[in-house]
Amino acid sequence: MPELSSETVSAIRLTIELATITTVILLLVGTPIAWWLARSRAWWKEAVATVVALPLVLPPTVLGFYLLVALGPSGPGGQLAALWGGRTLAFTFEGLVIGSVIYSMPFVVQPIRNAFEAMGERPLEVAATLRASPLRTFWSVALPLARPGFLTGAVLGFAHTVGEFGVVLMIGGNIPGETKVLSVAIYDYVETLRWAEATVLAAGMVVFAFIVILTMTLIEKRVARPGK
Repeated sequence: MPELSSETVSAIRLTIELATITTVILLLVGTPIAWWLARSRAWWKEAVATVVALPLVLPPTVLGFYLLVALGPSGPGGQLAALWGGRTLAFTFEGLVIGSVIYSMPFVVQPIRNAFEAMGERPLEVAATLRASPLRTFWSVALPLARPGFLTGAVLGFAHTVGEFGVVLMIGGNIPGETKVLSVAIYDYVETLRWAEATVLAAGMVVFAFIVILTMTLIEKRVARPGK
């Protein structure tokens, strides 16, 4: 097994950092979205759900193109970057975070929404009869009951961010230490015929994918046997 170069180590570190930050943001942002989708009676809520789910079917190049425009100097991202003296959020780590949050959102929102819907109305009605406030009901009843959905969403969000390629390549490019994540590093190694490095990283991704699938299976079995 070849020794990992500093460039490879940097790509691994950057990928883990990106996936961790993205997952935390998605849990914070996705939870209220999932709660609203699960509880709202608005006729247009499924249109919102469809917008959230668009990254599931959009080609990464299409989503990456629009993100590149939005994060560029002429888009909202450029105006935001100007606040601290920058010109663009494209080809920056911050841009990767924004793109990853949008691209991985359905993988977090949908499991949490399903968990909120699966718990039904009864637990919330019981909490209301005990004069629990809506906020206390959410924290003390809804969140604990929806824990499997949060675990599933966190695992899927993290794994999907680790495996991103098309979107991160388009909006981040291939800048070592800044935007060169694992998937881009493998592509770069193959292009430059560095087969040994590509093999090590690709094998690592296969092992990671196996662990993710096994984790999801164990979570599903645990949900199916809540009393054990």
